[in-house]
Amino acid sequence: MKRKSLSVSKKTLNFYLTKLKDPHLKKLYKIFSNNLTSLNISNKKIMIGVSGGVDSLSVLFFAKCYSLKHNVKLYPVIIDHKLRKESTKEAKNLKYTLEKNFQINCKILSRKISKIDNNLQSYARDLRYDLFSKECNKYNIDYLLLGHHKDDFIENFFIRFLRGSGLKGLVSFNKNVSNYNGIKIIRPFLSTSKKELININKKSFGFFVDDPTNNNDRFLRNRIRKLLLNLDKEGLNFNKFYLTLKNLSKSNQVIEFYVEKNVVENSKYFEKEKKIILNKSFFDNPGEIILRSFIKVITIISMKKNYPRGKKVVALVNSLKLSDKNVKLTLSGCIIEKIHDSVIIYPEK
Repeated sequence: MKRKSLSVSKKTLNFYLTKLKDPHLKKLYKIFSNNLTSLNISNKKIMIGVSGGVDSLSVLFFAKCYSLKHNVKLYPVIIDHKLRKESTKEAKNLKYTLEKNFQINCKILSRKISKIDNNLQSYARDLRYDLFSKECNKYNIDYLLLGHHKDDFIENFFIRFLRGSGLKGLVSFNKNVSNYNGIKIIRPFLSTSKKELININKKSFGFFVDDPTNNNDRFLRNRIRKLLLNLDKEGLNFNKFYLTLKNLSKSNQVIEFYVEKNVVENSKYFEKEKKIILNKSFFDNPGEIILRSFIKVITIISMKKNYPRGKKVVALVNSLKLSDKNVKLTLSGCIIEKIHDSVIIYPEK
């Protein structure tokens, strides 16, 4: 390595590790580091989703510190959704700033806009995860770090509540680690507030990109955010909210136990024929157990990343239970055939 390169490397190392001497940063970094160390990520590759907001930049800063300490290879990625005229320029500016001032090389990922329905934010989310997933698979990366924080956690609960989500949907965001197409998605800041992340950002990189869509009341999330500000004045705080969510999560775990029990005891998978046969006892359970069990076996056969919608599954299950005759239906790329007291599920051809 050339003398100049060694000098730059030493300067970079000093910048990051000196910042960690701040008591507040040191305390939060320890939480961040413990989350990653528990997953045995040392000497591996990590992708970082970088939007330019204080949340993703806080993750990026701590991830960079972690990589210097634990010999981890970072793959910071900026997603250009191309949903605004300024987005491409903003992505390039963010990439330039991080490379020039902080020696962090980022890759910009984008795709030509396809047809978008009314839910613009849902489209943007699906695009991000699809681009992340393909890039991870391309470079054999098993871990993706995202900057979701405590405020996102609460907002997601109320968004799903307003959309009529069931118990599973309401508590599903309560995970620091989840799986998406074989990739472990890590959210190390779910217990950290946006206010704390702003403080991290001020003491580390000292800049962030303000997304103008965050102030647009057209989007449900922004309206929920304003609603929560008012609820906060009425006494809502994270500790009270988390206690409620913890109780809901316990109830969800009980249901999941009986779902697994139902699938194991009352279904049989034939790998060679790629089919599942359900016996009569499969449907002798409470409605929620049947619904989740049925979605689970359908997902095994269809191999699709998206679950079939609840309403469609309820209607189909009711048809199977109420009919005295043989029935043949389709759902999520599967054929569901009732023959006497058994139900056979196999892929459409």
